[in-house]
Amino acid sequence: MSKSDKILQKILSGLSDKNIAFSDLIIILSKFGFALRTNGSHHILTREDVEEIINIQPKNGQAKPYQVKQVRELIVKYGLNIDTNE
Repeated sequence: MSKSDKILQKILSGLSDKNIAFSDLIIILSKFGFALRTNGSHHILTREDVEEIINIQPKNGQAKPYQVKQVRELIVKYGLNIDTNE
């Protein structure tokens, strides 16, 4: 199991929302095909087939728990899969 798989498993389980590194969340979202742009501390991620815009900020190097939950809900809502065409 790769590191990305382990991180994704932690996000989807919902048991470790407080323990997800911000950089890991960015990596996972990029693997899902989201385009990243930054505006100060705000990291804005978009994807053509996803209506919502993800706007996340780090807090002491960690992702904020409510933002991890939002990402999890988007993954489930849209049935997203990691892009293996990298």
